Amino acid sequence: MSSVAAYYRGKTVLITGATGFMGKVLLEKLLRASPDVEAIFILARPKAGQSIQERMTDILNCKLFDKVREDHPGFKEKVIPISSELTQPKLAISPEDTQKLLASVNIIFHCAATIRFDEPLKHALQLNVIATQQLMALAHQMKKLEAFIHVSTAYANCNRRHIDEVVYPPPVELKKLMDSVEWMDESIIREITPRLLGERPNTYTYTKALAECVVQQDSGHIPVAIIRPSIVGASWQEPFPGWIDNFNGPSGILIAAGKGILRTMKATNNAIADLIPVDVVINLTLAAGWYTAVQRPKTTLVYNCTTGGINPSYWGEIENHVISSFKRNPLEQAFRRPNANITSNYLLNQYWIAVSHKAPALLYDCYLRLTGRKPRMMKIFNRLHKSMMLYEYFSKQSWEWSSDNMNILMGHLSSEDKKAYNFDVRQLNWAEYIENFCIGTKKYVLNEDMSGLPAARQHLRKLAKIRYTFNTVLLVFIWRIFIARSQMARNIWYFVVNLCYKFLSYFRVSSTLRH
Repeated sequence: MSSVAAYYRGKTVLITGATGFMGKVLLEKLLRASPDVEAIFILARPKAGQSIQERMTDILNCKLFDKVREDHPGFKEKVIPISSELTQPKLAISPEDTQKLLASVNIIFHCAATIRFDEPLKHALQLNVIATQQLMALAHQMKKLEAFIHVSTAYANCNRRHIDEVVYPPPVELKKLMDSVEWMDESIIREITPRLLGERPNTYTYTKALAECVVQQDSGHIPVAIIRPSIVGASWQEPFPGWIDNFNGPSGILIAAGKGILRTMKATNNAIADLIPVDVVINLTLAAGWYTAVQRPKTTLVYNCTTGGINPSYWGEIENHVISSFKRNPLEQAFRRPNANITSNYLLNQYWIAVSHKAPALLYDCYLRLTGRKPRMMKIFNRLHKSMMLYEYFSKQSWEWSSDNMNILMGHLSSEDKKAYNFDVRQLNWAEYIENFCIGTKKYVLNEDMSGLPAARQHLRKLAKIRYTFNTVLLVFIWRIFIARSQMARNIWYFVVNLCYKFLSYFRVSSTLRH
């Protein structure tokens, strides 16, 4: 057994955010790699009419846990859900449950956060900052606590171009901010939010930066570490390639492109698309938990979990991989054939939105109205454009992250640990990863069976025929309305056609001579 896996044997772990994407993968890896873990407490809240026990049962029954179920059938007994609410005082944990945690927890993984970019500032502060403060206060009372691992984001300090593995000074004094927000009306908070954010694009990055300062300042004698992942995507290797279970972030963009709904994106082709597979983040997180608990570093260690400085990919390359992958493995009932135009030019982007988004949406909605159905495409495109505007800040520019601590941690791992907890992104093949990511959105998010691929490919061929027919009709229409009625237009038309004919003839003759 690896040193990392051996460390978690007999330990009691507390995870916040285990119902989220990264939290589920963390829970699965911990149960699979360290089946002798004593217990895993999960802070969760009832949601959508489900109790916390029902929510955890649904999570543990999903495909992600297939390998754990096969190897360790009794794994569910290790998972203990505890009712909690991050927005309430003392996290709304009952006195009985509080005593359980205080008496037994050895290590905390704090993954819970709101990831909405447009979250109102007061709510984002409550979920990302105050909840972290309260969890840290609870941690100080735990008798057996060995480490506190906080999951942040690589974009917490996106107002800087080069980001080191350090906690930067807070953008504002937290106590003054919290005191002010407490009495201010919501309308006043909305008005001052842009000034508070400064060069940061949203409340998410702003509050995550504040939360890092809270972790460092309030840690006291507790060994702490901060993990900063960039844009978290589908799994690379574990528990199987391509696992993803939500429409958030990159997966929503991929699905929109695969469906032929997203045809243009405002981004810089040669800007780094700093995607990081979720299993890489989790392997680093568990390894950092082991190192922090065993070595007890005297300072807060920060790990920039990114790919840009080690194995970069670019938005233009990602676009090519996504489109070619969805053409090989199309989604069912696509709206149009997958295609995309990435541009950083505002006017060009607006042109493509008008031509490739709004015009087809209006035509399709007219068709739906004529057939007695409710129009919906313009609503879908408006939602898509609103989402894309939130991502523009991250798709138009690049950052540089140092990764010294990540490399040092890798150097402390044994050969067994490096295999079992692989976070070496130099081994990542981007074309293969993006293909698995696209297939993962098809299989695990949209629940489409791979046996339906022949029908999906047939549907794409049908869409191609419709497109060619439409273009032909449009060309004839332009000819009849504009060109056929003007002698000058006809002369220009014949000149262009003749030039194209000579051009093609030249290449045909050149090809014949070469052979």
